[in-house]
Amino acid sequence: MTDLPAVLLLHGTDELAIAEVIEKLARALGDPSSVAMNLTRFDGRAGLDFEALNNAVNALPFLSARRLVVLVHPSAAFPTSVGRRKFIGLLDQVPQTTSLALVEYEVLKQDHWLVKWAQHARGLAKVQLHAMPKRGDMPRWILEETKKQGGQIERPAAARLAEMIGEDTRLAAQEITKILTYVNYERPVTEMDVERVGIASAQSSVFDLVDALGMGDGHTAQKVLHRLFENEDPLEFWGMVIRQFRLLILAREISESGGREREVQESLGLRDFVAKKVYRQAQRFSLTALEAIYHRLLDIDLGAKTSQVPLDLALDTFVAELAQKN
Repeated sequence: MTDLPAVLLLHGTDELAIAEVIEKLARALGDPSSVAMNLTRFDGRAGLDFEALNNAVNALPFLSARRLVVLVHPSAAFPTSVGRRKFIGLLDQVPQTTSLALVEYEVLKQDHWLVKWAQHARGLAKVQLHAMPKRGDMPRWILEETKKQGGQIERPAAARLAEMIGEDTRLAAQEITKILTYVNYERPVTEMDVERVGIASAQSSVFDLVDALGMGDGHTAQKVLHRLFENEDPLEFWGMVIRQFRLLILAREISESGGREREVQESLGLRDFVAKKVYRQAQRFSLTALEAIYHRLLDIDLGAKTSQVPLDLALDTFVAELAQKN
């Protein structure tokens, strides 16, 4: 990790790619005990304690060559010019024994203050953009990811999987792993394999879960979630939950601009029945609520990837809290 810049700015909508970068950085810290002692995580939307951040950045690593500090939503932590100047002062002095990862789950423009700082940081910082592939690029992405996982998939099968999943790289990677396991990595995945081992059953349960949350039915939401736990690996349906709320945000934006089900279907490239469900569910949440939920899901994901909280426990807590609010 010695060749890493002191500050790594990760931005974009591809949470899977960003999570993989953070996970790789964490693994490079050493064994699990070293990771626990040398990884500190902050959320800029949760009342950031600047002194705690400063102390974490400047602390010496414990039985490791380097520490890793992750700050999610730094823009939210420093909304004023005074706060930004103070934070930039910290960024300019990050020690060589620390890697500070700044994470924004949106594409930052070139005139964003963090991007502008990084461009003039003279090698101190590096910027990485991780944008979701466009829908038309997903079959190729699936072909490449399948090869990276040590398997093969036929082009029609990759196209069918892309149609089922959309542009969600996380969910696609999970489905590829599942289908490759089904064929035991012994032959190329066919379109029939994709249909046979697809996500239809779990996706239906995710729709039921969101329906219950939208109606404030906490009992049903918990029941559906626990049924998912019984029948599916949390990591396998987790991407579906994130994707569903991303679709709801997009559908809500279309709705608030005067669009109806047809516009949702055409804009998001969904099948008829999926577009109807997404449009209906989006009406049960405000756009502000959906954005808050989505960011919370990303925080849970990062926590699970860095072994902060088990995913099933975090999901159970999230559903209980959200059901109470609605």
